[in-house]
Amino acid sequence: MAADRKGGARHRPGRAVAYAAVGVVLLAGCASMPDSGDLRNVESTPRQDTGVRVFAMPPAEGAGPAEIMQGFLEALTSDDPSYDTARKYLSDDAARTWRPERSTTVLANGPSIETDCRAGAGQEPTDSVTCVLAGTRVATVDAQQAYQPADGSYRKKVHLTRSAKTGQWRIDGLPDGVVMGKSDFQRNYTSVDKYYFASDTTAGATGQPVAVADPVFVRSKVDAMTQMVRSLLNGPTSWLGPVVRSGFPTGTALQKDVSGLAPDDQNKLTVPLNLKASQVAPGKCTEMATQVLFTLRNLTPTLESVELEGADGRRLCDLSEERAESAAWHGSAKSPDYLYFLDDKHRLVRMPTGSTGTGALPVPGVFGESDKGLESVAVSRDEHSAAGVGDAGKSLYVTSLASGGSLGNALVTSAGPTQSDRLTTPSWDARGDLWVADRDPHHARLYVVEQGTAKAQEVAIPELSGQIKDARVAADGVRIALVVENKDGKQSLLIGRIQRDGGTGQGTSVVELRSAAPDLEQVSAMSWAGDSRLLAVGREQGGVLQMRYVQVDGSTLDGPAPGALTGVKSIAASEDERVPLVAYSEDDGIVRLPSGAQWQKVDKDGTAPVYPG
Repeated sequence: MAADRKGGARHRPGRAVAYAAVGVVLLAGCASMPDSGDLRNVESTPRQDTGVRVFAMPPAEGAGPAEIMQGFLEALTSDDPSYDTARKYLSDDAARTWRPERSTTVLANGPSIETDCRAGAGQEPTDSVTCVLAGTRVATVDAQQAYQPADGSYRKKVHLTRSAKTGQWRIDGLPDGVVMGKSDFQRNYTSVDKYYFASDTTAGATGQPVAVADPVFVRSKVDAMTQMVRSLLNGPTSWLGPVVRSGFPTGTALQKDVSGLAPDDQNKLTVPLNLKASQVAPGKCTEMATQVLFTLRNLTPTLESVELEGADGRRLCDLSEERAESAAWHGSAKSPDYLYFLDDKHRLVRMPTGSTGTGALPVPGVFGESDKGLESVAVSRDEHSAAGVGDAGKSLYVTSLASGGSLGNALVTSAGPTQSDRLTTPSWDARGDLWVADRDPHHARLYVVEQGTAKAQEVAIPELSGQIKDARVAADGVRIALVVENKDGKQSLLIGRIQRDGGTGQGTSVVELRSAAPDLEQVSAMSWAGDSRLLAVGREQGGVLQMRYVQVDGSTLDGPAPGALTGVKSIAASEDERVPLVAYSEDDGIVRLPSGAQWQKVDKDGTAPVYPG
């Protein structure tokens, strides 16, 4: 995956993929396998430059079971598009029935061959042997290319036989899927966001559909662009599927034998589909092209336009990058006008996002006055309204960011015994709904306030086990990040899917909670920092406090984290990668991290920094 911050500048995940191979590395470990001695772990291949393609060697004549196993495992880590070399280690029947695309199992280290695959001393020669692959699981990638953290031991049997006809050993019994060590996985795969539209959410006065990122893993040097188009056409992953829709009609696919999709010298990509023009309305075609463009810009940032071509070779529609941004609301394309925080008088102040100075001015309206006692704030994504928690964390208010606005009554109140047991920092989604959690240990709950004005509704979280300590809704309004503390005091970062009632009267709920940072056990602050990632402050077991980027699917982002900062209490990031990170530190107040620079002090007495959202 691409580095998240290089010299202080954030980069979108998945954008470091190389398109042309500049070299070839042959995996030939099996050629030097000993004929005797103990079997050891299959070491993961050292990380190679992303432009280097790695190919495996076929089995050597007369290779024994141990050599066949070693060669096959190394062939799984190569850049062979269809695993043709790996199949040469299999019997004819096994080669026909083995399905490597079913899953990828990632182990902490390379898989070890637990059982000696040679006949023991003094034993009769045999034409059949069983080996056991073993290791410690880190993650799995399923047939939909969705990543999921995993743990526990991995043990799978692999059976080998010696052909009576050829005298060669081959694998004739093995599980579907592939297995490899973590470093090989990071070299072979890259994380890419594919895009769909929120099923029941629109944004803005024009009712734009809201783009939702669905991260998947693809083999980075195996025609990644064609892989991603196929994945997009196959539909969303099962976790996200219930809350998004696709512009593509059911059954849409690439035309037969299409491969090697790439932009032309005008940075335009033509995608040949199996659709007839009569099947595609102009508005729907624009949505389809928008999904393709948003998805493939993860792989090639220079892509400027997409043309969809029908089954008869005629153009269905085309779409430029500029038109795509107006066709759908896209979180990472929205650059905030201002950074907001509270000054030493607990007033809401702001400064232009691109400012290099340290001066901030009170916002127009009541939150810019000095007598409201604000503790935390959230500014709507259109920057027209603000929500503030005051009265020592007891009350949530909403007001206009315009002169002459009034405060009105509190929309949500908390009866928590202390300020830390009361309301969290609120957050807004793209459709204008406001979210806040009450940390009252006697009655903890999550609320949504539709359009920031309606009566607060309690949100059901059937799978919640513990107390919510923080809650931040994604811009798309279909995912929410929660910091949840369990009975042992461990604070985990979880992602939940937001299910709205859709007129059924069932209310809004957050379901299918999953970990976004499985190795962090004390998450103390977090912020959305992209369409499918967050910035989290926390510590691993026995470790020190650190700041890092995490993916919503729980995968590890490759590359450096933001520079160390002591005493961090809150952080603010934007989906727009060009915007500096901002934090509140007990030691330094409000600080920011511009591109290519170190942390800089902004306001010694300021607290609670936020960008819109």
